[in-house]
Amino acid sequence: MNRMDVCVVACAELFRGDGEILASPMGPVPSLGARLARRTFEPDLVLSDGEATLLTTDGKPEGWLPYRAVFDVVAHGRRHVVMGANQIDRYGNQNISCIGPHQAPKRQLLGVRGAPGNTVNHRTSYWVPKHSPRVFVPAVDVVSGVGYDRDGGPFHDVYRVVTNLCVLDFGGPDHAMRVVSLHPGVTADEVIEQTGFPLVVDDPPVTREPTAEELAIIRELNPAW
Repeated sequence: MNRMDVCVVACAELFRGDGEILASPMGPVPSLGARLARRTFEPDLVLSDGEATLLTTDGKPEGWLPYRAVFDVVAHGRRHVVMGANQIDRYGNQNISCIGPHQAPKRQLLGVRGAPGNTVNHRTSYWVPKHSPRVFVPAVDVVSGVGYDRDGGPFHDVYRVVTNLCVLDFGGPDHAMRVVSLHPGVTADEVIEQTGFPLVVDDPPVTREPTAEELAIIRELNPAW
């Protein structure tokens, strides 16, 4: 077992209790997590490849989501997306657009893309592979995904952030970011040091490790891990 196995399980846990919704995990670790969740405790999840195909846990097509229907799904809340974040602040505002002023950025990134619609219409979580002060910033340069200090509307639900160090949510005062659990071997001081704003830290437990069954499934889904 390694740290990434713990991260995969933490990403799987994002979907616990979701039931029959469209899971849209972006990136290898969240995708493995969604597939693990479906193979174990959330068998009703519907997995998307991010375009039009709905997949089984071994990656085979089992259905089709036509492009004309994608935005209906995005707008009506039957979805849980896991996005990345080049920057994120203590209230969950996310930036994937650019670094520096939008009018004259120092570095151009993906652009805002679908982040606003994701965050105001259905549950959204984030995966950050390298927890650092460059990502966890006091204020994002551009708001792509909407955080809790802004009016996100009635369906706004920024759920959790999984990183290589810990799991976080927004259960602090005024929806401030809070440490939910620390990955095995990681200390609270290490997480605090790698975060560019004050965190709520209330004696968090250790993130659970994969069971033997889950570890076998992870190895099956990704033999080269």
